[in-house]
Amino acid sequence: MTAIDVRNLSIDLGYGLAKRRILGDVCFSVEAGESFGLVGESGSGKSTILRCIARLLNVWEGDIQLEGRSVNDMPFVEYCRAVQMVFQDPYGSLHPRQSIRTALQEPLRIHRMDRQVERMERALIDVGLDPAFLSRYPHELSGGQRQRVAIARALILEPRILLLDEPTSALDVSVQAEVLNLLADLRAKRNLTYLFVSHDLAVIDHMCERLAVMQHGRVVEVMSRDVLATGQAKDPYARELIQASLEYDHAV
Repeated sequence: MTAIDVRNLSIDLGYGLAKRRILGDVCFSVEAGESFGLVGESGSGKSTILRCIARLLNVWEGDIQLEGRSVNDMPFVEYCRAVQMVFQDPYGSLHPRQSIRTALQEPLRIHRMDRQVERMERALIDVGLDPAFLSRYPHELSGGQRQRVAIARALILEPRILLLDEPTSALDVSVQAEVLNLLADLRAKRNLTYLFVSHDLAVIDHMCERLAVMQHGRVVEVMSRDVLATGQAKDPYARELIQASLEYDHAV
């Protein structure tokens, strides 16, 4: 089954001579249980696509379907149970004056789910944190711990699809590996579908079976991990991006 189907997604901003197309006829699909990556230089439109799917942007044209249903036709409560998003900055995505208990309990309360304390404790355990963290505040946690809490909050409603917007780019390198391995384990255990945005091709190679390369708001090529590994992309920009990444990795 196709979990995410994006067809001719387009966004124009501005009016008259100042009008600018920031997304142009973007098309790709993600199968259920697959991890699919979006890569490209800054400003290529990767995060904008996630925000359209997450219903944080509504001024777009085209069609976005989730598990065969138009995203705009899904009741919002049902949508939130199916799709959640993990943002880039774990400190910015958590309210600084709310405890971890409040952050995790809010979605449970909104959706009137039972066994809330049990669910919160289990959510923390699943991301490698002790339930005692419920009484802490974001400023008392490290960056990696905050991102684990953000992942726990996204998973506490038991969604089937996770949208991941560079979830490790704000973390130290050693912590990045821990969080990526956690995400890989959670996906395997829960049969989750990932749409993973990153500028780091090494991260995409580690996490995704397929990826789409973006340039100037358009998808220039969709390829498998094998093509990424060999660098045999068809599109000139995609080849250049892969080569630049390989040269950087060798230099480091």
